[in-house]
Amino acid sequence: MKKRGLFLYLVAVFFLAGCSAFSVMSDYDRKYDFGTFQTYRWPVEDEGIRKGDVLVANPLVYKRVQSAVDQQLQAKGFRLTDSKHVDFIVYAHAGIKERKSYHHYFGMGGVFGPYGWYGPWWGPYGRYTYVNYYDEGTLVVDIIDAQTKDLAWRGAATRIIRGYRTAEDMQHDINEAAAKILEAFPPGNRGSSRQAE
Repeated sequence: MKKRGLFLYLVAVFFLAGCSAFSVMSDYDRKYDFGTFQTYRWPVEDEGIRKGDVLVANPLVYKRVQSAVDQQLQAKGFRLTDSKHVDFIVYAHAGIKERKSYHHYFGMGGVFGPYGWYGPWWGPYGRYTYVNYYDEGTLVVDIIDAQTKDLAWRGAATRIIRGYRTAEDMQHDINEAAAKILEAFPPGNRGSSRQAE
């Protein structure tokens, strides 16, 4: 029975490790020439994030997100300014959803007899089904045209939320999420050529 318990434990660890990576996506409006974007700012006054957003309830986390995004954008050559006359505005949003997943344990289970493992219900439907509940967090970064207030680019990263023992651990994950999201901004890898200017 100890072997069976160890096997299930290893399966669970493997599953959680496989789900720890970020799932990233991005999209943009093709009408924009992102090569003309140079300066940006964050929302001010009533432009801020909406009620119900996770970042509203956690202003310190919002500051960490801003710091991580600034680091990525400035590494690409974009300039942060307090002026309202900029090329684009950066909005950050975050949300949490409860998810559940089903894991089917096929065959190989049951009774340990003189000839090894014996699964009387061996077949395509397996023998055990486990339900796992978890929280999934999504960080969204929007690039808004400062003149028209239209959405020009959006990137998002999603991952299972984990507990943090230190603020540094949290900042590390936020930095990683921001880096993966903004890896595709601006479209066409123009960020690398901008950095060399």
